[in-house]
Parts: sequence; structure tokens; C-alpha cells
Amino acid sequence: MKTVKTDLVVAGCLIHEGKVLLVHHRKLGLWLPPGGHIEKDEVPDDAIVREFKEELNLDVEPLNQRAVADAGNIKRQLALPFCVNVHSVGDHDHCCFYYLLKLAGRNEPRHLESELKGFAWFSPEELKQNRVPGDVRNIAALALETRKKA
Repeated sequence: MKTVKTDLVVAGCLIHEGKVLLVHHRKLGLWLPPGGHIEKDEVPDDAIVREFKEELNLDVEPLNQRAVADAGNIKRQLALPFCVNVHSVGDHDHCCFYYLLKLAGRNEPRHLESELKGFAWFSPEELKQNRVPGDVRNIAALALETRKKA
């Protein structure tokens, strides 16, 4: 079996007024949840916050943080992803941790033009459009449903 390079990445589903934010990725030409690679010595929570700030000028905070009694060596509690998968991005794979997010500031969104063609808020009905890949549609729908229950 041939080994494929696998990078650790994060993606975030920011839900606001019943819609989920997706970005139109310049390199891939797809509508996707915002995110990117986890850098060396970076934890996933910090990576998703950084990616949203860099790509969209938005301050966000991960949800689904579970507290475990801080005993022993625990330095920090991290959010639990609502979905994790491995998917191909052509020449390598991504092991992606998907997080539910909330806005943590009042920044106006603007996209990083070198990486993104744009961004848009998608309602559950708009997620059914052909321009949204099936896996993204399913992950975003799961995020919307999970957020309703939270």
C-alpha cells in the first residue's frame, strides 16, 4: 500500500442567523468552510482562530469546549470537533478537524484575495445548490443541526 502525505488541518463552521459561512477557495475553485493547516507547535483551537482572522478578518471562538477536572498535566482544555475526516486535495491528503464557531468580535468580514475568491452565508436551502460540493453540504448541514441542539 502506497503511503500518501497527510497534513493536519482545521476548518470552521461559523453559524450566524441560521446560515453557515463558506468561502470560495481560489486554488481549489470550491466552496468550503474556512480553515487551513495547523502550524508547527500550534494547537487546533489556535489554528482555527488564526485562519479566520487571516482569511476573513473575523474574530471567532470555538464552541464545544468540555471541561475535565484540571489535575496532573492538563495545561489547557480544547474544543471538541463536531466532525473529523481524511480527504484528498489532489497530491496529498488532509486530516481535517471541523469546529463549530461563534463570533467573538464585531469585525466586518473581508476576504484575503490571494487565497479566496469571496465568501457567502448559506442557508440550509442554499446548501443544496450544485456549486456546493456534496461533502461540504453534508458537513455544513451537520453543523447547522448540531448548533440548533447546543
